[in-house]
Amino acid sequence: MIQRVQTVFLLIVVVLAAVLPFFASLWTLDNGTVIFAKDEMYISVAFYVSAILAFIAILLFKNRKNQFVVNRLNMICNLFILGFFVSRSLNLSGETVVSEKGIGMLIPLFSIVFLVLANRFIKKDEDLVKSVDRLR
Repeated sequence: MIQRVQTVFLLIVVVLAAVLPFFASLWTLDNGTVIFAKDEMYISVAFYVSAILAFIAILLFKNRKNQFVVNRLNMICNLFILGFFVSRSLNLSGETVVSEKGIGMLIPLFSIVFLVLANRFIKKDEDLVKSVDRLR
């Protein structure tokens, strides 16, 4: 049953985490240098971990409970990335080091939203299977 709605949401998370951070800027330094995820190793590794977890969750379509747990782990990973971006933007004052925040800083937030939607549909599927099992 790989053609479920949560698979679409998880594919969106894979694209958001694996492709988009390398084309959307994270921030711009005061000298005009644009920073992407590929410029900082730990950020790119964190995004790749998120993409791999989403892909693993897609492959776990037969075991919905494990899929749900992997999505929760992915949400925690994205919360760490988002927390890093928030602390980085708050600790660095306006024009001294960071002059412009990029749209790439919102990628973990969008990933979390799609992971929550995927978990909601996984829970619906699990409840449906449980209700059918009760009728037998």
